[in-house]
Amino acid sequence: MRDGFVKVAAVTPEVRVADVRFNTDACVEAATRACTEEGAVVVVLPELALTGYTCEDLFWQDALLDAAEAALAEFAERTADLNALLLVGVPVRVNAKLYNCAAAVSAGTVLGVVPKRHIPTYHEFYEGRHFAPGTADVVPIDVGGQLDVPFGASQLFACEELPELVVAAEICEDLWVPEPPSISHARAGAMLVCNLSASNALVGKADYRRSLVCGQSARLVCGYVYTSAGTGESTQDLVFSGHDLVAENGRLLAEGKPFGEGMAVSEIDVRQLAAERRRMSTFETVASPLQRDYRVSRFTLDVRPTRLTRWVDPHPFVPSDPTRRAERCEDVFNIQAHGLAKRLAHTRSRHAVIGLSGGLDSTLALLVAVRAFDLLELPRAGVIAVTMPGFGTTDRTYNNACELARAVGAELREIGIADAVRQHFSDIGHDESVHDVTYENSQARERTQILMDVANQEGGLVIGTGDLSELALGWATYNGDHMSMYAVNVGVPKTLVRHLVRYVADTCGDDAESRVLLDVLDTPVSPELLPATGDGTIAQRTEDLVGPYELHDFFLYEVLRHGASPSKVYRLARHALGEKYDDETILSWLKVFYRRFFAQQFKRSCLPDGPKVGSAAVSPRGDLRMPSDACAALWLDELEGL
Repeated sequence: MRDGFVKVAAVTPEVRVADVRFNTDACVEAATRACTEEGAVVVVLPELALTGYTCEDLFWQDALLDAAEAALAEFAERTADLNALLLVGVPVRVNAKLYNCAAAVSAGTVLGVVPKRHIPTYHEFYEGRHFAPGTADVVPIDVGGQLDVPFGASQLFACEELPELVVAAEICEDLWVPEPPSISHARAGAMLVCNLSASNALVGKADYRRSLVCGQSARLVCGYVYTSAGTGESTQDLVFSGHDLVAENGRLLAEGKPFGEGMAVSEIDVRQLAAERRRMSTFETVASPLQRDYRVSRFTLDVRPTRLTRWVDPHPFVPSDPTRRAERCEDVFNIQAHGLAKRLAHTRSRHAVIGLSGGLDSTLALLVAVRAFDLLELPRAGVIAVTMPGFGTTDRTYNNACELARAVGAELREIGIADAVRQHFSDIGHDESVHDVTYENSQARERTQILMDVANQEGGLVIGTGDLSELALGWATYNGDHMSMYAVNVGVPKTLVRHLVRYVADTCGDDAESRVLLDVLDTPVSPELLPATGDGTIAQRTEDLVGPYELHDFFLYEVLRHGASPSKVYRLARHALGEKYDDETILSWLKVFYRRFFAQQFKRSCLPDGPKVGSAAVSPRGDLRMPSDACAALWLDELEGL
């Protein structure tokens, strides 16, 4: 359970209709297997699993009901040594009425009995013939050989060792109604909702069920564990296929498909869910479940290492599926282009000025500008691409810049900066042979001055080229390439920039444009502020200096989107990218990320306007309102202790 990961299992055991002894054995065996073999600490079994869901009028027989209550006591006793919270379906008699219930069991004790609130009596379902609807009120009952067991829907089960692990239950139809009980459960503090179900197989129903579970987990910002009765149920009129689902905040983590293996196991990150709820000002909760008249029963777990089996995306900004990736690229382009088009229209600008280096970021900015001009039905010649060769410019990047500007129909201007920078060195007394930060930044600021002045000449806007990854690391010259009049790439991480350029290369329909874009993609990322090597190739490679953007974008996503601790980011990075990078490399660059992220906030505190395109952003007016003088000691100390 370290880092908030809770191993959960949805299990559909084999049952026999009304064979309580067989079903008890099957439920004990299924729970034991989920705990001992899979390491699950929360196990969910189907609706009425101890009797079978399809007993129909046999539910009026005391023999069945007596056996069911005895079976609950036996189930609790036989699973007492399991390190888990177990939920099992059982019929329970209360005050001459019968209820369809979920019993929560841990350490040999029945912690509570949760009745089904909504009883379906339509189409193939006829539960109202046998069961009464439960109520929210919690009262004590005697059941399973125990006295004063809480009975009622308003119950939570909270783990002593992990405060974020708060579990609630609802049963089958409860999820399908307009206002499921899980809404109230989540607002009272439930982070994990368990649904014990018996949902029959119908054509198309599995897809709907899957979307329902994922959607509810998204709305409630929770984990949702769903298990359904399987093929052992009566097939008199219906067939039950089993369907086991584990979802988290809209994402399906694991699935035991209908007529399949009968189990779904994954890890719910309850700390991430808690962090997400804290961020959402519209997710209304209460300080204590007691304020919503909830009864909280506590259980204990031995804290043991949790082996991660869930998929952690190594490239969280880039969909792995080619179709979804193309759709993502088109969405991002539209956001960028429409954002720029609005700014151009508002300022009545008919020119956009871009410093075109032949690198990835400026290439993307040019492509966005061209699309914005097309949207506004302005001539592409209004896009002024300025190439400004300096001390580190190579023939390859220079030629690519020129060819790309011509290919897209932009106006190309060449303004060399070497003489102006040398004059500046003379003015401030800097030795040109000293290739320090002054040497590099003087070039970047000279280029920005040129772009600003050209924009003033033409009555246009300077379009910023820096991307999200560079801004997170502060890899930009303050008041140099850091500054513009509208920054179209400010929300795009470097790993996605590459795919956006590739997307245009694949879809533009122009051989010349595509050819130069592919060569840009094949060029090492570099600011080209240091002289080229003797053979004319790039001497300064960004990823050699600040680290692989593949790693930094992963760190960026986990830190900004999930608020994960440094040790958790390291653990997830090892899980997602450990086959490509060793532990030492990951940890080394993670330290660099945190040092730069804190030290360079002053640059982000005065960013120009630009569009947010994804769930992580660094705008000081939006997603990241961070002081420029914050201390990184807490974060770095945690990394040093790993």
